[in-house]
Amino acid sequence: MSSDNSISAPLVVDLDGTLTPTDTLVESVIQLVKRSPLHMLSLPLWLFAGRSAFKDAVACRTSLAPEHLPYREALLAFLRDEKAKGRKIILATAAHRDIADAVARHLGVFDEVLASDRTRNLKGLAKLDAIRDAVGEHFVYAGDSSADLPIWASADAAVLVGVAPDVARSVKRDGRVEREFPNQERRLADWLRAMRVHQWIKNLLLFVPLLTAFPVPSPEQLIAMTVAFLALSLTASATYIGNDLLDLENDRGHLRKSKRPFASARLPITHGVGVALVLLVAGLGLAVALSPAFLAMLLLYLVTTSMYSWVLKRYVLLDVIVLSLLYTLRIFAGAIAVKVAVSPWLLAFSVFIFLSLALVKRCSELVVSGQLGRTAVQGRDYRVADLAVLWPLGVGASVAAVVVFGLFISAAETVARYAAPQILWFVAVGLIYWLGRLWIKTSRGEMHDDPVVYAVRDRGSCLTVLGMIVTVMLARFLSLGGCL
Repeated sequence: MSSDNSISAPLVVDLDGTLTPTDTLVESVIQLVKRSPLHMLSLPLWLFAGRSAFKDAVACRTSLAPEHLPYREALLAFLRDEKAKGRKIILATAAHRDIADAVARHLGVFDEVLASDRTRNLKGLAKLDAIRDAVGEHFVYAGDSSADLPIWASADAAVLVGVAPDVARSVKRDGRVEREFPNQERRLADWLRAMRVHQWIKNLLLFVPLLTAFPVPSPEQLIAMTVAFLALSLTASATYIGNDLLDLENDRGHLRKSKRPFASARLPITHGVGVALVLLVAGLGLAVALSPAFLAMLLLYLVTTSMYSWVLKRYVLLDVIVLSLLYTLRIFAGAIAVKVAVSPWLLAFSVFIFLSLALVKRCSELVVSGQLGRTAVQGRDYRVADLAVLWPLGVGASVAAVVVFGLFISAAETVARYAAPQILWFVAVGLIYWLGRLWIKTSRGEMHDDPVVYAVRDRGSCLTVLGMIVTVMLARFLSLGGCL
């Protein structure tokens, strides 16, 4: 490479992996499948017609919003500085022209756009030919992958963006590098966050039937429950990743969800798909080893969560009802895993309390949206005005849960099985305090997107829940004789 003309030479910039750390084709396919799952059957046929035809078929049926794509801000700032100096900047990408043109209009820094269309896939040597036709032999190229090596070899200089170490060494050995923009380091914490390991605490609901069963659990039951917990947690993590991939655009329009690993493009989408499949296979494998009945419950959970992610989450109220049923399903699955009967009081209580928590989640999002001056939550069929209905519905569900718990205390089976059932009234008081506190925090705009996450982080909630658990144990085993 020669560097004589590198300062004034036009700067040619790649899109996927370079200007944006994501892959717009993959995102378009996800958007297409989300809108119409039946299109999954058409994808192989389109691909058989060639990569250019495939991109055109997908682009004709989707519309990525350029304002919601993640961009490499340091590179974008560099491009704007060069543009201000009068340098010609060209976007040259293998992405479809519809996507490239939309990005160029949104950013406003490009003088020209070179992109794929139905007849030409602008990648590798094809991109190099297009660049030469547009600007001649002298240019600087900004790219990110080994596919760009032939272009860098012909360029006056290279701008390396998130390039792998071996590719960077090859480029630096052959010529001058004008600028380099390294990738953000991918950490284990990013993957743990994508898997939402902190959400595994919800799966402790599996142990509830075991804790309420009589007599004391056996070692075999404890082992079975541990296997069930791991199976459900791994499967849940797979669905969390899948849900995040399907909801990329909506998450990017959300104040806090935009920082999620896939929405922010800290983790590649293709890697997310692979990890989700591994987690799913591992979870189902553990369920098979446990029992056919538990496998059936896990498959029911998987189908329900998939339906929620694909369709049900978009319907007002139906989404929170499904969420409450998914929590209750965890309890029922725990009973199946250890082969114990589950009390109908427990199931009724769980439906009401988790409906209340699901409504806390929605009300919290609406409160934040109202504070930001928005009228609705993006990607959900909820409006800020709906708080007038959702608020009393959520508080009413909390009260209903406490009422059901009170009836459970007075039930004949509770009196027969608990050593001191009268103590359980302190749990009822604790529930009133804890649920009321959650709703007050929500009204103040202090609630996290997920009330379970808030409860884990909030000292008052932790102490209250711990106190209620201890009280339940005392009621079960502590005999008060004639003291009460």
